[in-house]
Amino acid sequence: MKLRLSSFALVVTSLLAGRAAETWTPLFDGKGLGQWTPTPGGKWEMSDGVLTGTSPKSDPKHGILLSPSAYTNFVARFQFRVTQGDSGFYFRVDRVPGAVSVHGFQAEVDTTPETGGLYETGGRAWVVQTDKEAVKKVLKPGDWNDMSVRAEGDHLVVTVNGLVTADLQDPKGRKSGHLGFQLHGGMDMQVEYRNAEVQILP
Repeated sequence: MKLRLSSFALVVTSLLAGRAAETWTPLFDGKGLGQWTPTPGGKWEMSDGVLTGTSPKSDPKHGILLSPSAYTNFVARFQFRVTQGDSGFYFRVDRVPGAVSVHGFQAEVDTTPETGGLYETGGRAWVVQTDKEAVKKVLKPGDWNDMSVRAEGDHLVVTVNGLVTADLQDPKGRKSGHLGFQLHGGMDMQVEYRNAEVQILP
């Protein structure tokens, strides 16, 4: 009898753990920025569930909207639409002084086939560049696109519209830090994000 109860408990625990691992949490409530913090540069607004970032060419600072919490192992997914300029999804970043405001990883978000590449700000610069011909086949410039970023230990994976654009084993890279959405300084910028959510990994 004890063995049966123990086995049942193990099954229930396993099911609950699996269910918890599949939980997706919205990064925004769709009404405002919540506790996310914008660094100097550009402007971020939330309206009808769409996060919009704008910045003029005259502004040299990278306006980055940073999450209130740090994340270690996670999957983030969202949709983006770039009207003009060069944006990105930052993760495992620390805030630092200066025009860029952060050091850490960035999954490139723009209208070019570089979208989905991995860049390390304040470090090695490009760590993974995309297969541009492959990205051209799936990217929809000026329209809504899907992106996911998975960070699990040393393993980083970025996908754009279902295509794996970056797959990196990186034992030397950062293992934890904040999430962020970027407005690139020194250019006219307009980018939109929606349906942003995160899943915490064990």
